[in-house]
Amino acid sequence: MNLTKPESAALSRHTSGLTTIRATQNKRSTAPSLPSNPALVKRRLLPFALAFLSGLFLALSFPRWELFPLAWVAFIPLFFAVRNVSAARSFLIGWTAGLVYFSGTLSWVTISMTRYGKIPQPISYLLMLLLVAYCAVYVGLFAAGSRSLFEKKRGWALLLIPVLWVALEYARGHLLSGFPWAALAYSQYRFLPLIQIADLASIYGIGFLIVLVNAGLFEVIRGGWIERRMAWRPLILTGGLFLLSLGYGLYRLDQPMGEERSLTVAVVQGNIEQDQKWDARLRDETVQKYKRLSLDSVKKEAPPELIVWPESAAPFFFQTEAALRNELLDFAQEGKFYLLFGSPAFEPASSGQMALLNSAYLLSPAAEVVGRYDKIHLVPFGEYVPLSSVLFFVNKLVEGIGEFIPGREATVMEAAGTRIGTVICFEVIFPEVVRRFAQNGATVMTTITNDAWFGDSAAPYQHFSMVVFRSIENRVPFARSANTGISGFIDAHGRIIKQSPLFTEAALTQSLHPGTRRTLYTAYGDVFAIGCVIIALGFALFSYREKRRKTDAD
Repeated sequence: MNLTKPESAALSRHTSGLTTIRATQNKRSTAPSLPSNPALVKRRLLPFALAFLSGLFLALSFPRWELFPLAWVAFIPLFFAVRNVSAARSFLIGWTAGLVYFSGTLSWVTISMTRYGKIPQPISYLLMLLLVAYCAVYVGLFAAGSRSLFEKKRGWALLLIPVLWVALEYARGHLLSGFPWAALAYSQYRFLPLIQIADLASIYGIGFLIVLVNAGLFEVIRGGWIERRMAWRPLILTGGLFLLSLGYGLYRLDQPMGEERSLTVAVVQGNIEQDQKWDARLRDETVQKYKRLSLDSVKKEAPPELIVWPESAAPFFFQTEAALRNELLDFAQEGKFYLLFGSPAFEPASSGQMALLNSAYLLSPAAEVVGRYDKIHLVPFGEYVPLSSVLFFVNKLVEGIGEFIPGREATVMEAAGTRIGTVICFEVIFPEVVRRFAQNGATVMTTITNDAWFGDSAAPYQHFSMVVFRSIENRVPFARSANTGISGFIDAHGRIIKQSPLFTEAALTQSLHPGTRRTLYTAYGDVFAIGCVIIALGFALFSYREKRRKTDAD
C-alpha cells in the first residue's frame, strides 16, 4: 500500500504514541507495589500491637511502676494476637511481647556495664538487647504453644497453658546458670493474701495461677454469648482456684509466725560509692563509717544482739589483714553483739594458686570467728566470666579484685541462740538456694548485698521485692543489709516491716521471731514446677508423635 506523505507522518506519530503508552505500562508493572488494602495492613500489624500491649502490661506490673493488677490481664491481648496464625508467626508475636516485657524490667543492666564495666554505651545497649532477646525466646515459645493448645486441645487448654508457662519459666531459672529475674510471680509481692501459696509451690504456683486467670478470662471473652454455657466453665474453674488460694492465704496470715522469743537485729547501710569501695586509700574510712552507724543502733532502747553489714562492707582480706581483723573482733566484743559482714576470702586451688571466694563472716561478743559462709551461686559476668576460655576478651562488669569460685555448703551459723542463714546478693533470687539453708535448720535468714552498681533504677526495688517470697516459701524472717539500699526487714508472712530509702546512710533495728514452721516447699522443693516440666514435655512428645502419624497416614 502506498501512503501519501501526510498519511505516513500521521501513522508514525500514532505508532510512537503506542510505544510510549506500552513503555509506561511496562514501567508501572515492574515498580514495587504498595499494599492496596488498608484492612490487610491492619490485619498484619494488629497482632504485633497486641503483643506490645501484653509486654507493656507485664513490665508495668513490676517495681517501680507497681501496677501489679495488670499482670492478671496482661496475656489476654497476646492470646488474641496468636489466633489463626501459623506456629512460626505466633512465636514471633510472642517474642515481640517478650522483648517489651524484659526491656521494661531489665534495662538497668546498661548502668553497670557503662559506669563500672567501662563499656561504651552503644555496645552496652546491644548487650542488653541480647539478654532481652534471649529471655523473650521463652515468651515466644509460650505464645506458639498457647496458640496450638487453644486451637487443637481447647478442652485441656485452660490447664495446659499455665503448665507450659511454669515449665518455661522454670527452664529460664535453671538453664545457663539460671536467670529467674522478673519471674511473673515477683510482680505480686504486695498482694500478700494471694502469694502465701508460695510455701506450697514457690513462685511457680503463683505464676501458674496468674496465667490460669488470664486464660480463663480469654476463654470467657472469646466465647461471648454464642457459647455462653461453654464460656462460663473456665470462669468457674479459674474463679474457684483463685478464691481457694486467697482463702488459704488469709488463713496463713492469721497463723503465728514462729517462736515467741525474738532476736533483735540491726542492719547497717553505709552508702559507699561503688567506684570507691575497693579504693585502698578509703578502706579505713569505710570501716569507721560502718562502726559509727552500728554504734548508733546500739544506743537505741532495744540494743541489737546481731548487727549485719552489707556485702563486701570490709573490703580487705579478713583472713590476713591482722590489724583490721583485730579491730573488728574488738568492736564486736566491746559492743557485746554478734557482727555479720561481707569480705572476700581465699583458699588454695588445685592449680597451686589462690582461689577467691565472696564470703560472709560472723563474729561473736567473745571476739571469736563463729563461722564463715562462702557464696554458692555467683553472678555471671559480675564475679566470674562463664566459658572464659572462649570469652577471653570479656571482662567482669563489677569492680572488685578478681574472679571468684563458688562455695560448696549452705552454712548455718549460730548467733544469740538462733540459727542464722546468709545469702549474698544475687543468691536471694533463687528459691532453691534459700531452701537449702532452711533445710539445714536456719530459723532467721539474712541477705547482704551491694546494689550500688544498679544505680538509681528499678533494679534495687525489684531485688528487694524478691526477698518477700523467700520469707514465705520457708516461713522464716529476713534481715537485709544493702550498701546503698534497700535495707530492711521482712517477717515470715512476707510483710515488709521496715525499709530504708536508696542512697542514704541508715541503721534500722527490729526484733524478729525465728521461724520454726517447716513448709511443704522446704520439705519437697520444686516438685510442682518439675511436675509441670514433665507434663509439658510429655504433651509435646505426644503431639509430635500424633502429627507424625497423621503425616504418615496421608
